[in-house]
Amino acid sequence: MCGRFSVLGGTLNKIVSQEIGCDFKAEENPDLRPTQTVSTIIYHQGVLEQQDTEWGIQPDWAKRIIINAQAETVNEKKTFHHAMQNHRCLVPCSGWFEWRDEGGPRKQQYLFSHSNDKPFYMAGIWFPAEIPQLVTLTTEPNTICRPYHDRMPVIIPVSKATLWLKGNITAVTPLLKANNRLPITVTAVQH
Repeated sequence: MCGRFSVLGGTLNKIVSQEIGCDFKAEENPDLRPTQTVSTIIYHQGVLEQQDTEWGIQPDWAKRIIINAQAETVNEKKTFHHAMQNHRCLVPCSGWFEWRDEGGPRKQQYLFSHSNDKPFYMAGIWFPAEIPQLVTLTTEPNTICRPYHDRMPVIIPVSKATLWLKGNITAVTPLLKANNRLPITVTAVQH
């Protein structure tokens, strides 16, 4: 998954608040990039609530920031293990972007959005800090995404949101695979 996604505030905030059952107010950002503020949903002291984070971490050993972790190994990696066990979050978004080399002077950008104009809930893990930091999770692509990129975000169905946030690692592991029934619309972005 490339490092960009879209948050179209108004409608997204209303739907997320209704579907998740907490007051959600993300700032609109149609081209959200690493190091920018990302509104997430966490489970804290028995309730679901919004937590604003900064997208990316930079451990001492890393030469650049890390924005994604592979779902297949996230629980095994020392950098991510504690967060995966204790600090999972949902990242509501309107869609995400990928770029594909199609032989032109620039790669073609594509937007992946929900076919029914609903939000996607990307899986994330967060790291406590003065401003909490976020890493999103990626997985093998489903059949729709495979022609565009070799990874895609882990998308948590709204019906499994509470399980993702509160469940133990055994319960949430099956959620880390790509869903071939996910209603995705792919749109070429014109520059």
